[in-house]
Amino acid sequence: MKNFKNFLFVSIFITSLIFAKNYKGAEYRTHDTFTYGRFEVCYKSSQGPGQTSTFFTYHELGEEGSSAWNEIDVEILGRYRNDVQFNPITPGQEGHEYHCYVDFDPAEGYHVYAFEWTPGYVAWFIDGVEMHRQTGEHIESLNRGQKIMLNIWPPVYENWVGLLDPACLPLFAYYDWISYSTYTPDSGNTGTENNFTFQWKDDLDSCNQNRWGKASHTFSGNNCQFLPDNIVFRDGKLILCLTDNENTGFVDKNPPVPQLAWYDGEVIKIRFSEEVEKYSSENLSNYILRNGGVISSITLGEYKREVTLEVSGYDASIAHDFLIINIKDLSATPNTSGPKFIDVANPPEYDYPLKINVGGEATEDFLADQDWDFFETDWGHVSGTPGSTENPIENTDLDVVYQNEINNFVAYKVRVPKGIYDVTLMFSENDFSEAGKRIIDINLEGTYVAENLDVFAEVGKNYAYNILTENMLVEDGIIDLHFGAKQDHAFLHGIVINQISTVGTIDEINKPKKINLNQNYPNPFNGSTTIKYELKEDSFTNLSIFDISGNKVSSLVNDFQNSGEYRINWTPNVASGVYFIQLKAQNICQIKKILYLK
Repeated sequence: MKNFKNFLFVSIFITSLIFAKNYKGAEYRTHDTFTYGRFEVCYKSSQGPGQTSTFFTYHELGEEGSSAWNEIDVEILGRYRNDVQFNPITPGQEGHEYHCYVDFDPAEGYHVYAFEWTPGYVAWFIDGVEMHRQTGEHIESLNRGQKIMLNIWPPVYENWVGLLDPACLPLFAYYDWISYSTYTPDSGNTGTENNFTFQWKDDLDSCNQNRWGKASHTFSGNNCQFLPDNIVFRDGKLILCLTDNENTGFVDKNPPVPQLAWYDGEVIKIRFSEEVEKYSSENLSNYILRNGGVISSITLGEYKREVTLEVSGYDASIAHDFLIINIKDLSATPNTSGPKFIDVANPPEYDYPLKINVGGEATEDFLADQDWDFFETDWGHVSGTPGSTENPIENTDLDVVYQNEINNFVAYKVRVPKGIYDVTLMFSENDFSEAGKRIIDINLEGTYVAENLDVFAEVGKNYAYNILTENMLVEDGIIDLHFGAKQDHAFLHGIVINQISTVGTIDEINKPKKINLNQNYPNPFNGSTTIKYELKEDSFTNLSIFDISGNKVSSLVNDFQNSGEYRINWTPNVASGVYFIQLKAQNICQIKKILYLK
């Protein structure tokens, strides 16, 4: 559970400290320990910043202290709607976390998360697909018996998880089942290459006291005390509860509160503190829009904390607010909101191109960086710490931008009107002097724009390197960047955003690009597939295939090519599974996901 836990609570924490905790959480753990195997769970995480719901294994420490630390995590931080964190924590309490982009909200539905722990690797899976794998000496040091654990808790580390809003309590994580299979190489019946043998599955209909225990402790960095009463079995699910100190258990006594209303140029959206009931949230009589505009319809989205209002006659140059009343939550006995006024935020107005000095102050025509706050800011980084260098940067006259950076972060967000944008990401490797020391994945609006990016391997140290993504459609009013670090930590120096159009038509999206990688055909495929791409200018071109762990399995093109259309046939000699085609040319990177079925 990150690098902040220490379960030496029996001898360290006194009663007065325990009762000083602000909240009550929950932890469910096995009595027995396990060494190696496949660990699997089906659960729906808790939503909202300031807390995390988890599935992990952990070696309880003895006299050796942190030098014996062994832990393997699946952690879902409620502040993200598209992220799952994997983290093996090794002796010395050394974390090796990887933030995995997912195309779903883990708090909106059940998904199967698993990890395989062997002497040579740890691999993480989501819904049966391997998403990340780690090998090396740090994995070999994971060799101690570990208990299976799951919990919900609010860390005090706001830079990691965000700020917990008490108005959003209680929060719940729902677990459907857990299974375990031993590691039996070459002789199993499940997992990768059938190297694991199924042992047991717990459907979590009730507490199996022979296998599981309910924790009642706390630890440094945890802003709650674990409470057995916050572990509840209901309707075939195990429910872990995060509550205040008075209203514990699977009980909700707080009504929903509207937290933010914003106009995106076409519609008004309102976000509530918790999931709301459909009939009351879509009832026109529960919303009064003041200072002009007529509400014609209201729709509760899949993310049941947000409603979308179709409004006519709305003038964004005039200040508006809502009076909202009688919205019900989803509790067994619904709580109903009282009258609440909330202002409507209008889309930000920028001078394009919009330039941000990520990790630094305002300089030249670049805006200063800031922490992202969904309710307060229009751009900023999510988690992370700033860094800088005084070394001159080659290949640019904007040294001051490339000398500042934000690192060890997960996401960057910029609020913009709905439309089409070109986005340039600015990098310079200022820390490492050899390849393989820092490797990151970058996802922009649901599409990978860089996979296994090693800036030093591309251009060397203290050298400006940009990634341009053209004609990107933004429909939800926020440009959403997600970073996953496979080696060391993610970093970024600057962002330049150019608005192409606020209309967002298909013709504009499909206007000619400098490069264009088409989806392979057929896909999925068995045997061979055809990859088509287009270059608008003469350029050095690299076309490669990577597996889902980021390993290059085939280099198809690595040469200078003239402008034009190209077709490449690929007949793989690899295992079935998900792979990625990566096209790099003219300082632009495009990626397509493909599926090979033998």
